[in-house]
This record gives sequence, C-alpha cells and structure tokens, in this order.
Amino acid sequence: MFQILKAIELAENIYEMVVKAERVAASCQPGQFVIVKTDEKAERIPLTICDYDREAGTVTIVFQTVGASTKKMAALKAGDAFRDFTGPLGQPSEFTAEDPAELKKKKYLFVAGGVGTAPVYPQVKWLHERGIDADVIVGSKTKDLLILEEEMRSVAGNLYITTDDGSYVRKGMVTDVIKDLVENEKKQYDVCVAIGPMIMMKFVCLLTKQLQLPTIVSLNPIMVDGTGMCGACRVIVGGEVKFACVDGPEFDGHAVDFDLAMKRQQLYKTQEGQAMLKLAEGDTHHGGCGNCGGDR
Repeated sequence: MFQILKAIELAENIYEMVVKAERVAASCQPGQFVIVKTDEKAERIPLTICDYDREAGTVTIVFQTVGASTKKMAALKAGDAFRDFTGPLGQPSEFTAEDPAELKKKKYLFVAGGVGTAPVYPQVKWLHERGIDADVIVGSKTKDLLILEEEMRSVAGNLYITTDDGSYVRKGMVTDVIKDLVENEKKQYDVCVAIGPMIMMKFVCLLTKQLQLPTIVSLNPIMVDGTGMCGACRVIVGGEVKFACVDGPEFDGHAVDFDLAMKRQQLYKTQEGQAMLKLAEGDTHHGGCGNCGGDR
C-alpha cells in the first residue's frame, strides 16, 4: 500500500496528492509517469509525475476528475492509501540525457495548458536546478482554474500567463503569447515543449512549424492502460506506429498525426460515460427497471 501524505483540491475538479513511494521517487525523471489503482478491482490510471522528493521518498501527482475512477480517487484523503503506485514508466524527457554544457547553450520555451502545467513543472524545475532558466507560458480557461502558479514562478526564467476569458493577466490563447514573444519581442528559442490538451498541442505545433521552432509534445492525455496493451494511445509519428505509454510519452510534435490521435481518443468516451452512470446510480444502475434496456 502507498500512503497518501497530502491531498488537496488545487482548483475545481483538479487535485494534488503527495504519495509515499520510495522506489519510484528514487529513480523517476521528468517526463515519466506512474500507474495508480485505488483498490484491487479499480481501473489503472496513468498519471504524469508532477514532482518528486528523493530524500523524503515521495511523489506528487496532479489529476482532473474526468470519469468514475478519477472521481473515486478525488475522494481519498491524507492517511488513505493507493493499492498500486507503479513506476516510473515511459521515457524521460530527452534533455535529461544531454550533455549539461551543451544543454546550457539552448533556450527553452515551455507551453502548458490547463492540467498540463503539472508535467511541465518538474521539467522546468529540473533545468532550473542545473542553472538553466526557461521561459514558460501557462494557459488556463479562467483564473480560477489556474494551478501551480507560485511553484512555476519560482523555477521559470520568465512566466507568462494567459486566460481564455481574460480573467487574469491577459486574454488569449497560448499561441497568441508565442507569436508575441517571437514576432514582437524578437525572442529566440531553440526548443519548445508543449503539454496540455490535444487540441492545444496541435495548434501550438502548427504555429511553431511556421516559426521553424522544434517542438516536443507529451501525449499523456491519450494514455489509458499505460502498458501498450489496450491500444488507446496508438499514434502515428513520422509515418510510423508508436504507443505513447511505451515509446513516449514525449514525441516530435511536428511529426505527430494529431487528427488521427484525437479521433482515436473519442472512441473511449462512451465507455467512460457508462462508468460515470454506474458510479452515480450505484445498485440501481441496470437494476432491472425494464425501461433502460440495461438488464437485457
């Protein structure tokens, strides 16, 4: 069992948990993920690592409630425990294997959308701890849904925040900020790392391709099983079949077929909707009312 040491709600339906997982904390790297299960029969949920403390033996995860399983997870409190907390899985961010001297010559731009701020944070922190400050753009629908602002500000070279509705700092999409930095402020970047909703990453890549700015994306939003067995995260990258959970989750964003990936993502929504109904209706779900057809 893996004890939850801290459990808080960062924003509406977005939760942070600090979990005692010494073996994971000892070897994980930015970009990797874990698979959690609340109990023996629970669904396997892949979550990108948000932070880790090797000395304390803890790993921090951040998740949004999008279905029945994550809703049950959100009900857990400090003192409760996960049945499984498996990892680290996936490939670490590429820069963790680069020569430090060469890495310091590069200028990084990170783009985080919504809950994508969580996996961006450990990457920016890792660079900051090695004397490399990166610029970071964080986009959120509203001010109330913005997460990890102070944590990100403490490790970013420059932090730029934008909200869809203009409720905080500035109004607009993350792509508007990228264009402003590159075209108006004449900033030059060697690498862009974009993590967030699939549609956001798609449009970031369309823009950065025009700007001739190499871009890395994380396809963790399409992972389901986390082992390559279910096929949910099957994606075409540069004309080749890849699986986000075992080959990634990070890939060359300009080579990803986002349209195909998002189409596959839609295939799993109906099943998740059924799981939500089952959770809400409990024993009465498909209980033989004779009207819904669920008993046939």
